[in-house]
Amino acid sequence: MRFDTVIRHGTVVTASDTFVSDVGIKDGRIAALAADLTDADEIIDATGLFVMPGGIDSHVHLDQPSGDGIVMADDFDSGTRSAAIGGNSTVLAFCMQEKGQTLREALKVYHAKAEGKCHVDVAFHLVITDPTPEVLGQELPALVQDGYTSLKVFMTYEGLRLRDDEILATLDTARRTGALVMVHCENEDAIRYLIGRHEEEGKFAPKFHATTRPVAAEREATHRALSLAEIVDVPVVIVHVSNREAMEEIRRARQRGQKIVGETCPQYLMLTAGDLDQTEMEGAKYVCSPPPRDKASQDACWEGLKQGVFDLFSSDHCPFRFDDPEGKLNEKGKRHFRWIPNGIPGVATRLPILFSEGVMKGRIDINQFVAVTSTNHAKLYGLYPRKGTIAIGADADIALWDPDKRVIVTNDILQHGADYTPYEGQEVRGWPVQLLLRGETIMKDGVLAQRKGCGTYLQRNRSSLVLSSATPS
Repeated sequence: MRFDTVIRHGTVVTASDTFVSDVGIKDGRIAALAADLTDADEIIDATGLFVMPGGIDSHVHLDQPSGDGIVMADDFDSGTRSAAIGGNSTVLAFCMQEKGQTLREALKVYHAKAEGKCHVDVAFHLVITDPTPEVLGQELPALVQDGYTSLKVFMTYEGLRLRDDEILATLDTARRTGALVMVHCENEDAIRYLIGRHEEEGKFAPKFHATTRPVAAEREATHRALSLAEIVDVPVVIVHVSNREAMEEIRRARQRGQKIVGETCPQYLMLTAGDLDQTEMEGAKYVCSPPPRDKASQDACWEGLKQGVFDLFSSDHCPFRFDDPEGKLNEKGKRHFRWIPNGIPGVATRLPILFSEGVMKGRIDINQFVAVTSTNHAKLYGLYPRKGTIAIGADADIALWDPDKRVIVTNDILQHGADYTPYEGQEVRGWPVQLLLRGETIMKDGVLAQRKGCGTYLQRNRSSLVLSSATPS
């Protein structure tokens, strides 16, 4: 067989194996794994490099409505460009239903936002904010059949959060249709009470964002979400866990026999609440929810990754410009932390940070790195084995990694729409030097191929977690 492309002399890494092999690519898919493949139109020399599946970031916010006068820093062009710079070949973004809007109306809006702009492949999670009988009884079952097989609910943010009975109804619909539900766990009533108390005490600086969203508010909501899932008997994903207490709720639920997936993010490994406590509003750069915690919480999240409590490592990329009246420093935000847009950029730095701090420092091995950054995402969200692995028949979405390349993180190299990175000045060891999407090079040495629109929308199967559970009735 003559190949379109052969990657030679690299070390192939999957979630389970590490081996030396050439990779033959034909018609956008991996066609051979063998030694001495030479008959190809293009030969890529991967000597000294790891050949890994492209990253899959399953928790990314792009071009999302964010309140009056606030504009998210990344659309699907800049956000997926930055994803590719960081070695990701697929992102799963959120399609947010606004109050009074049908899910199909929301999808029409988001498909229009993404059409022709994406540098990597994309798929959507549905965000349910208005679970009317029509939405749950008619729309959602049909959309699951159409390949929109995951959805998210919020337990916080007024205007987005659902009551417990609404969460139960949504979970029950997911059980019957085979959808997978992601849950943002924070107790909104507790947060609103604490905000009121802070206001009485004149505490308005960015650092008080963290003290109004304490660990206990996340732990309680995590326990409640897991209890609701147990009542309905349905798997759930607990997203962006920031601390030991919430992590232990996941561990205990699994010990009870529940099928639960846990996710954590770079900010909970690298940042602390102290980063919000800076002068001149600099702390606003680090405002996200849940907020970063303390060193003990960082250690707990590393433990969760090492022990498999966290199956997913995602960025929760939610970018806003800092020095911008439509971003972090909007007029109301400068006066009160509650009006600072929640979220930080991170889609480009997710993989290098975990590779450097995890693999190169011996906290996790390289196979686990591939699992929590790519393979598990593909399996969980209905993309495996097309995505998330190096195997014959899989899409040739391949990241070539130089484990010895040292990079100082600066905002300019990340190519996102934000005007800052929370990881400015951090040195990382290990960096993606080339990225292929279905066999075509879309990034090399930090330079993106001028092929905007090469990314496609991915229709997905049901989750492996759903399929391994009881058959939906």
